[in-house]
Amino acid sequence: MRRFIKESRIDASPADVFAFFERPDAFDRLIPPGEPVEVVQAPNSLEVGTQVVIRTRLGPLPIEWAVEHIEYEPGRLFVDRQIRGPFASWTHRHEFADDGRCGTLLRDVIDYAPPLGLLGAMIGGRFLEHKLQKLFDHRHEVIRAVFQSAGGTVVGSA
Repeated sequence: MRRFIKESRIDASPADVFAFFERPDAFDRLIPPGEPVEVVQAPNSLEVGTQVVIRTRLGPLPIEWAVEHIEYEPGRLFVDRQIRGPFASWTHRHEFADDGRCGTLLRDVIDYAPPLGLLGAMIGGRFLEHKLQKLFDHRHEVIRAVFQSAGGTVVGSA
């Protein structure tokens, strides 16, 4: 099992940052430009039991990936786990902690096992680590920009 962690400070409260993730358009906004991702089933909430299904490509291979939310604590965390997809296993914790300075420590913790066991880890380990770093750098930058441009509130929130 491998672990990937990305942490960033966001200049907004944990409740506000969490609220961004509950927006219907949040998932689409977090997909990096140019990534071949089609959202088949968008999340309608972050609550336990909600599923997200995407189609993407790994080179010429089409991949359908489904995750299900398995933990939900409003303003604090939500967790999703792969139920079908490219990894041998995948669990993603989204954590939102008060940083003591009127901001949020946003932390993504991903425990995953590449496909094909040891062979997959040897061949794809560095590739997957690079891909995750790039993806989560983008996601955290999008979230940071949302709150910088909004002066601490979610842009476009009702």
